Amino acid sequence: MLTAIVGVNWGDEGKGRMVDLLSQRYGVVARYQGGNNAGHTVVNDKGKFILNLLPSGILRPEVVNVMGNGMVIDPSILMEELGELTARSVPVGNISISDRAHVILPYHRQEDAILEELKGALKAGTTGKGIGPCYADKVSRIGIRFADLIDPQAFKEKLDTAYAIKEALFSSLGHDMNVSKQEIVREYSEYARILAPYVTDTSYLIT
Repeated sequence: MLTAIVGVNWGDEGKGRMVDLLSQRYGVVARYQGGNNAGHTVVNDKGKFILNLLPSGILRPEVVNVMGNGMVIDPSILMEELGELTARSVPVGNISISDRAHVILPYHRQEDAILEELKGALKAGTTGKGIGPCYADKVSRIGIRFADLIDPQAFKEKLDTAYAIKEALFSSLGHDMNVSKQEIVREYSEYARILAPYVTDTSYLIT
């Protein structure tokens, strides 16, 4: 049986709570899109948990939690969430990250801020977390997926291209890149090392 939980009231409908309640009946919980702009609150016997990236089924160790290919994931935020759960004795080995999910990089957050400033009165009130620019890169085919992140050669090649494009874009708008390519490689290579065991072709888990 398949159950879909979709918010139709622009957030704060209690989706996280419903997923947690219903997940006891299922073997897999999948989040199919979005990034760390979400805030799902779940309360159980271990206390109150606020999840920005991880599916709300993560609190049930018997449930496989899929982070789907429609997601855009900031590894730094994911690492924080995993660390917080581990510190509270919540097992986190039941996570599967789609190898086709896209990676939010530092220049996405910078681009978010630059574009918001340029919009003036038309600004959207973005969270500034780089989610929109990451999705734009996905559509433009210059995005970096988790499959690329955990492949050092692919990561370097794709980052070279994307970084050059962003550097030209930011320069045309009067801005310098606020993080060097070398810094990104160093930081994200460590994320890749830690997160690689979770990355897989999740289509086999949900079809």
